[in-house]
Amino acid sequence: MTFTNQVSSIISLQANRLGGTLIFYALQQIIISLGITIGFTFLYADIDKSTILYLATGAPTMIFVTCGLACLPMQNSTAKTEGHLNFLKTLPVNRLSIVIADTVIWLAVSLPGIIISTLSAHFIFRPGYSFSWLVIPSCLLAALTCIAIGYGFSYVLKPETTLVVCMLCVFGALMFSPINFPMDRLPAWMQVVHNILPIDSMAQIIRSTFAGTMFSVDFVHYIKLSLWCVAGYGVVAIMINKK
Repeated sequence: MTFTNQVSSIISLQANRLGGTLIFYALQQIIISLGITIGFTFLYADIDKSTILYLATGAPTMIFVTCGLACLPMQNSTAKTEGHLNFLKTLPVNRLSIVIADTVIWLAVSLPGIIISTLSAHFIFRPGYSFSWLVIPSCLLAALTCIAIGYGFSYVLKPETTLVVCMLCVFGALMFSPINFPMDRLPAWMQVVHNILPIDSMAQIIRSTFAGTMFSVDFVHYIKLSLWCVAGYGVVAIMINKK
């Protein structure tokens, strides 16, 4: 069996196992993204175009965070508790194919929310999108980084601890991360924290590629995300190959 066939077989196996759960997760991402692009506008008595554009370009980042740092690790923890991860390791396939298959699945889960929220924001608010040719590579890097980190800590931590970390990631990103507002609104110490964590970099590279005429980004953010992504998948590679 070729490596491509191994990946395809694992995708089929995982999709059959999760079934409608994946559809539920995809719907969840759509609701969250619409909640940010449309629902958050209700918080403002008089909202301007720049604020709408900030929310519209922040929604994709929030989708990647909730999908990669919450849904995936929680599902992975369930699989670990049920013994499904150990079962996958017994299959006569390259274990890298398991990681790639899961990555493809969760990329697919996040895609509908991004498309629907972007189209909704465009037709309802006309925020002024100006897409860069880097939009797909940037979204892919941000998504892979979240998946790598979520995948990594769900392998390392106990299921109970993983659940707590997932909640911290989601609520921390939603309320205390510069995804839907500028970094300078945060206290100085939180700005220092976000200069280390990858979430601000995700938001910046996506924002700059969704609205390039309004926002720009330093290339250092791409480097920082790449390092986080490699570190996350490095942990996964070590853990999934343990006997």
